[in-house]
Amino acid sequence: MKTVWITRAQPGAEATAARLRALGCEPVVAPLLAVRPLAGALLDLTDVSTLAFTSANGVQTFAARSGERNFAVFAVGEGTAAAARTAGFHDVRSAHGDVAALAALIIAGRPTGVTLHAGARHLAGDLTGLLIRDGLKARAVALYETVEQPVANDVLARLESIDAALIHSPRAGACLARQLAQAPAPGLKILCLSPQIARSLVGVARDQILTASFPTETALLSLLQV
Repeated sequence: MKTVWITRAQPGAEATAARLRALGCEPVVAPLLAVRPLAGALLDLTDVSTLAFTSANGVQTFAARSGERNFAVFAVGEGTAAAARTAGFHDVRSAHGDVAALAALIIAGRPTGVTLHAGARHLAGDLTGLLIRDGLKARAVALYETVEQPVANDVLARLESIDAALIHSPRAGACLARQLAQAPAPGLKILCLSPQIARSLVGVARDQILTASFPTETALLSLLQV
């Protein structure tokens, strides 16, 4: 049985843990990040026709702030799209990729109003910039922030016995790289959702890093068979 460290924030970490148990792995849930809604964020829906989400956290924080569910939704991947459907959105389309793929999907749809990217304070990728450069109207709103969490002592104590760590974001990758600089674990395989995330692991040996062939959690978990 492989032991796998889940570094992503809650509530996504528990969903990943369930998938790992179904695969016969032992999950170690110890997020490197925590999600905190930004209480003072101004959610302005003036002229908005389309919502864009690059994470399930963006969907959930938007849904907690607004009861509006009539917008068309463009999601970066199927996990984010599933979160939008669960939140009550009906017109949901998935790019099945990264920020560039999401921008291409929105551009192909040519929305007439403003595309609102509801996300984090620190965004990975410039979605609104890509849309504006193609002549679309777009703006971003920060509804939450991710805050770094210290690694639990019990995880540090067993780090050499953990087979792999799952990294879902560049922010988590940078956190892990700093941790491994202090407490190296050369036997730990680091499984990354995308090449951008792999590049965030500055200073980590390249032979420790594996990257999913496609930016989905299914592809990420398939790396456990490598």
